Amino acid sequence: MNKNNELYDAASCSENQECPVTNAMDVIGGKWKVIILYHLRDNTLRFGELRKRIPKITQKMLTQQLRELESNNLVERKVYAEVPPKVEYTSTDIADELRPIMDMLCDWSKRNHEQINAAE
Repeated sequence: MNKNNELYDAASCSENQECPVTNAMDVIGGKWKVIILYHLRDNTLRFGELRKRIPKITQKMLTQQLRELESNNLVERKVYAEVPPKVEYTSTDIADELRPIMDMLCDWSKRNHEQINAAE
């Protein structure tokens, strides 16, 4: 919806116009960002804890994705002045607004699991 609570017309989204879906996907798109945000939604986690929860992601990719999420104000990185260094990641208020969407994605996946995976 736009500022006047009107639905955006998908056909009006073009290269010359701002498209909210494109803008959102620029920030949360890709294979890992929503998964990272999902794990941070109720937790403050260290890098190693995120790696354990998302075993298929490489260290390099997790680092890259966390940096991008941080630069878009979706993840907060807190560094403690300790030796060895301690760094924690948490979702921001902006990221927390995505919770209902993540819940809907989970529900959709559960309802349609067999049909989604039938092609594999």
